[in-house]
Amino acid sequence: MLTKRTYIASVLAIAIAFPAAALASTGDSAGTALRIGLSDARPANTASLNGPVESFHRAIRVSVKRIRAAERAERRRERREAFSALPGGVSLATLESIALCESGGDPTAVSSDGSYRGKYQFDFGTWASVGGSGDPAAAPEAEQDYRAALLYASAGSSPWPVCG
Repeated sequence: MLTKRTYIASVLAIAIAFPAAALASTGDSAGTALRIGLSDARPANTASLNGPVESFHRAIRVSVKRIRAAERAERRRERREAFSALPGGVSLATLESIALCESGGDPTAVSSDGSYRGKYQFDFGTWASVGGSGDPAAAPEAEQDYRAALLYASAGSSPWPVCG
């Protein structure tokens, strides 16, 4: 037979070890609290949450795509504005075509022998002739575009015999 003190100690031990079991126990006797154990535990039914959770994740994915698309559009708009008046009337489409052919559009590209560098594959002499300094591949992309436009305005497509 359990004394009152033993009963309280047992209930406290169960409450510490198995909080869910202690909360589920509503009986007055020690037997009820002791009968509830891990074998009676059942996983919560979360199937009803799957729809709202998936809907939430879909909304996040759509929002992220929209934000990224807006950022890309803003970068394109800024680029068009920055190059709306390129030297010599060179179009941005012409420069983009040359850059894609020369370096795949990569402003940090370097030829295998290191002679030609940057988005438009400038050599150091040509880069300096259009006012560039330092390594063309290390220059900001906007500067490379500007220097290529200057070169195109003065020499046409001849500096790029394959891609011009």
